[in-house]
Amino acid sequence: MYKIQPVILAGGTGSRLWPLSRELYPKQLLPLIDETSLLQTTVLRVCQLADVLAPVVVVGEEHRFITRSQIDDLAVVTNYSILLEPLGRNTAPAVCGAVEFCALTDDEDTILLVLPADHLILRQDEFARAVQKAAELAAGGAIVTFGIEPQSPETGYGYIERGEGSSVLSFKEKPDLATAMAYVESGNYFWNSGMFAFSIKTFREEMEIHAPEMLSAMAESVRHGSLDGKFYRLDRTAMALSPSDSIDYALMEKTDKAAVVAANLDWSDIGSWKALWDISTKDGQGNVSTGDVILEDTKNCLVRSESKLVATVGLEDTLVIETADAVLVAPLSRSQDVKKIVTRLKKKQRDEFRFHRTVFRPWGSYTVLEQQPRYQIKRITVYPGEKLSLQMHHHRHEHWVIVTGTARITNGEEVFLLHENQSTYIPAGVQHRLDNPGVIALELIEVQNGSYLGEDDIVRFDDDYGREAVQEQVTEAS
Repeated sequence: MYKIQPVILAGGTGSRLWPLSRELYPKQLLPLIDETSLLQTTVLRVCQLADVLAPVVVVGEEHRFITRSQIDDLAVVTNYSILLEPLGRNTAPAVCGAVEFCALTDDEDTILLVLPADHLILRQDEFARAVQKAAELAAGGAIVTFGIEPQSPETGYGYIERGEGSSVLSFKEKPDLATAMAYVESGNYFWNSGMFAFSIKTFREEMEIHAPEMLSAMAESVRHGSLDGKFYRLDRTAMALSPSDSIDYALMEKTDKAAVVAANLDWSDIGSWKALWDISTKDGQGNVSTGDVILEDTKNCLVRSESKLVATVGLEDTLVIETADAVLVAPLSRSQDVKKIVTRLKKKQRDEFRFHRTVFRPWGSYTVLEQQPRYQIKRITVYPGEKLSLQMHHHRHEHWVIVTGTARITNGEEVFLLHENQSTYIPAGVQHRLDNPGVIALELIEVQNGSYLGEDDIVRFDDDYGREAVQEQVTEAS
């Protein structure tokens, strides 16, 4: 009897859900529907399946700690693995790396169930039925995709043209509206869900035929990878040799072993604000609102507040998304075009593309309260028992004021405790460290001043989380 190994793809940024989704806090980590993130919902979904192995989660290096934290918070699975991608290479190399990683411990008849982390599936019973049927087809040598019965002529999804039985005639790119309407009217097309099932043996054989260079590079990347607790880090040099391609382009559109399972899942990939509005519970005026919101004469709108009161008057068919550092206003019908704003932010290297004012780190989080040319103020939270790296800055001085909890401070040659309302000063060039020896969260205010305040002015000497002991890039925090 075959085993089923869930593989959850948790990369990507979900740019069409900006400003809530950011590069360092992407869609799959957000609680969009309830208090549970989409990643957590996906983990719970696979853990409810009968007779499956613990999941393998594929993420980028930058999301590794928050991914682990969110899975651990669920307390439903312990023996999972997190496969770390040192660079982005689209879905095909991610899947290929997961296959090679699973092959280290599983036999070649093991069925991999590949699922994106950012999808919503409301019908668990139908999901379990579809998985069982897909696994049976995969055990027979098929590479199976899950087809969603289209509810409307969506232009944001790819389509699968069905053949006889479970066969696939063709895969179609995201169409224009007229083509999508023709697909739906024909009754012969599914939405392409991006979920797959196949055996290790079949996948390897088909990749050897259709994408041998990718298969070879990712096999090398796994062979030369390194284990770090729950993390398995793929080798960067080998992965860099892999072509960057989607699984559809690299394999599904070329293989003659493609099969499709019809799945009525109440499914959405929540690929836009309009998609979120579609699936959310609405008030009597057709509005979806979250946070501190007041609506007056407002109809069929999506209004979300993250940090302050948002009030609307006389709006229809509009989305309003407020975060601490950005506000988005657009017609709901234009929600797919939000990615154009993200593209512009990225070209300008704006911080609003990469992270929120609150940034999560393995030890806790920090929030930027104010930022000016020669000074910056942060609120820092350190979890009980956690510590920042032993580090030094070339260009900035830091003042720390304890708000709550107890801090153990390393300041040059001195090590001492600070309590509420006490403070210390860290001059530039001095090695320092902050950790929380207490049982409650440590909160402090950090005031930085100096000629350069960028987050890449960090030289690490020791770190509990495996971050390199060299000058960091902009993504790291103090």
